[in-house]
Amino acid sequence: MEQSYKKLLENNKAWVKEQLELDPKYFSKLANGQNPEYLWIGCSDSRVPANQITGTNPGEVFVHRNIANMVVHSDMNMLSVLSYAVEVLKVKHIIVCGHYGCGGVMAAMENQQFGLIDNWLRHIKDVYRYHHKELDAIEDKTLRARRFVEVNVVEQVHDLGKTSIVQNAWKREQPLHIHGWVYDINDGIINDLNVTFKSTIDLHKVYHLD
Repeated sequence: MEQSYKKLLENNKAWVKEQLELDPKYFSKLANGQNPEYLWIGCSDSRVPANQITGTNPGEVFVHRNIANMVVHSDMNMLSVLSYAVEVLKVKHIIVCGHYGCGGVMAAMENQQFGLIDNWLRHIKDVYRYHHKELDAIEDKTLRARRFVEVNVVEQVHDLGKTSIVQNAWKREQPLHIHGWVYDINDGIINDLNVTFKSTIDLHKVYHLD
């Protein structure tokens, strides 16, 4: 156990050495600040690292992760990240990225208790209820779960657009697009769901904020 822990520190030193060999000023440039163009809202799953699967470097993607990539309006952690990314960093794109085989989504399809996480899963279950006719019609459970992952991402894109943070950015004519993606762990490919919000026009009028 101690050996596996120390391996991480050894890996860090090797990584630092490699980066400095490629660029002696690598860390001094990073230390000057960040100017990411993207905010990534993804799942906490350890198999879905934002930088690696998009081929981006440290400093290029601002990242927030939680179970099943949810945008919960009472989640001060998520809202704080969103506010900083939009209002301070001035990101141009917010990407909600789910992934097929998501444990949180699959757990939300069940009727059993899992413990404290049940309170979080309830938000995902709400998404199922919104789309239950389509989802219940899919007999194959694996295919139903894949579709559930997709509609969950679409709902989170909507929920981002509903926030005052995003709508105020649009009022300021700040360039900001919200996208919905799903990553396939089986082949490493990102599936663009082609759901992109660019202004309040993309929202139902009941969600428009003056």
